[in-house]
Amino acid sequence: MNVPSRPVSEIIKSSDNDEPIKRSRADWKKAKELEEARKLGQAPAEVDEEGKEINPHIPQYISTTPWYYGAAGPTLKHQKVFDDKNKNNATLHDKFVRGLKGRTATKFRKGACENCGAMGHKKKECFERLRSKLAKYTGEDIVPDDVLLPKLKYDYDGKRDRCNGYDPVMYRSVIEEHRKVEEAKQILKEEKLEQDSINTEGNSDEEEKYADHIYMSGTKVDSKQRITVRNLRIREDTAKYLRNLDIDSAYYDPKTRSMRDNPYKHTGKTPEELHYAGDNFIRYMGETQKVSQAQLFAWEMSEKGVDIHLQAEPTKAEMIHRELDLKMNDLKETTKESILNKYGGKDYLEVPPNS
Repeated sequence: MNVPSRPVSEIIKSSDNDEPIKRSRADWKKAKELEEARKLGQAPAEVDEEGKEINPHIPQYISTTPWYYGAAGPTLKHQKVFDDKNKNNATLHDKFVRGLKGRTATKFRKGACENCGAMGHKKKECFERLRSKLAKYTGEDIVPDDVLLPKLKYDYDGKRDRCNGYDPVMYRSVIEEHRKVEEAKQILKEEKLEQDSINTEGNSDEEEKYADHIYMSGTKVDSKQRITVRNLRIREDTAKYLRNLDIDSAYYDPKTRSMRDNPYKHTGKTPEELHYAGDNFIRYMGETQKVSQAQLFAWEMSEKGVDIHLQAEPTKAEMIHRELDLKMNDLKETTKESILNKYGGKDYLEVPPNS
């Protein structure tokens, strides 16, 4: 097999024949601009042959398909191992039922665990404490038999699913216990406040007498009365990707956590009427427009041969900008005066005092 000498990334296949051709500079520039637009959320993500979107932030050495793979379009199948055996894996609804117990025998049976007397496992697999007198010889205190669970075949994610077979009813006892603990704490707190108020009224005279020995705020710390304040996100601060659940809504970039477009642009409201109108609206409000105009002015002056850089010499750029504005205003006034002197009409520009 003859391997081409130039990089694989420069080789594409034409639609008419299978011979590799080289992209032009214009094609590379368009592809680069499209890639940047997809990363910024300004263009839709690339779609594979199955209709699934490809994350634009995946590195090129991973997303690029090798030339010998023979792919008809963008795909990530060359990075995955597709095995027909995975078709027989258990689904999301197939689960193990937990907490079930079998019947309890009254005497030891052949084939049962020698330690606890339950059917379903051997002595070396028993989870019970090793007894001094095994159930095989005593025939007493037989543990309920194990429930034979179905043999489900899970994939990589299914084997690590900690919530498989979970029933919310199993957690009701925990919730009830926490509720009783909170009620007991509230009662104790109320009793303590009442007791403190009684002690404060009886010892008010002594506090005035020993007022010089009162601790200032922040100088005395009691570990028993320490209060912990949780730093939680306020409920009004809605996540950007939850503002509009429509698929055709504004694109949310999970890598930079930004939503540049307005998610409510189809509602007919102006951005000023909304609580959130996208990151671009916030980014281009206030004095940001002045900075953008100054940067554009610096680029234009650099193209004309003026040594100016906005970030390196901001004061120089501002002075040149102001000087140019003054010259432009003087030029406009001079042109205006020359036209009025030549053709007349200055009387029509003056506003009468009684108007």
